[in-house]
Amino acid sequence: MTDVDEQGRPEPPIAGDETSTLLGFLDYHRATLAWKCAGLDSAAMRATVAASPMTLGGMLKHLAYVEHAWISWRLHGHDLASPWDEVDWAADPDWDWHSAAEDSPEQLLALWQDTVTRSRSLVAEALNDGGLERVMRRAWPDGRRPSLRWILCHLIEEYARHNGHADLLRESVDGLTGE
Repeated sequence: MTDVDEQGRPEPPIAGDETSTLLGFLDYHRATLAWKCAGLDSAAMRATVAASPMTLGGMLKHLAYVEHAWISWRLHGHDLASPWDEVDWAADPDWDWHSAAEDSPEQLLALWQDTVTRSRSLVAEALNDGGLERVMRRAWPDGRRPSLRWILCHLIEEYARHNGHADLLRESVDGLTGE
C-alpha cells in the first residue's frame, strides 16, 4: 500500500524497483501540482508574481500539453488531440500558457486530470511493450529516440521545476506554503 502525506500526495516507494520509483516520483509531483491549484477561483488561477507572466492556470495547461506531447504524441506516435491540434504553434509557441486565462479553473483541472489519466494508461501500455527501454515512435529531428525511462525522468524534472514556481504563485494568492 502507498503511504499518503497530509496533503493527500502518494509517497514514492523508499525501496521500490526502478519503474515503481520513477512512477512514484512522477505521481508525487503531479499530486503536488494538484494540491497547489486546489480550490482556486479564476482570479487566483491568473495571478502572477513579480515580472513573470506565469500563472497556475497556465502551468496546468502547459503540463497537460507536456504530458500529451511526450506520452501520446512522441512515445506512442498518436496524432495531437484537441485542443493541441488546433493551435498555430509557430504564431504563438507559448499558446498553452497564454490561452489558459480564457479557461475556467474547472476546465483547466479537467484538461490536466484527463491528460494525466490517459498518460498513466499509455505508460502502462508502453511498460508492457518494451518496458523502460521502449523508445518513442516519433524521433527527434536528429533521429534520436529517447526511451520511456528518459521520458519519465524528463516529466519528473518538468513537474519538479514548475512545482517550485507553483509554491511562489500559491503563496502570493492566499499564503498557502509547503513543499
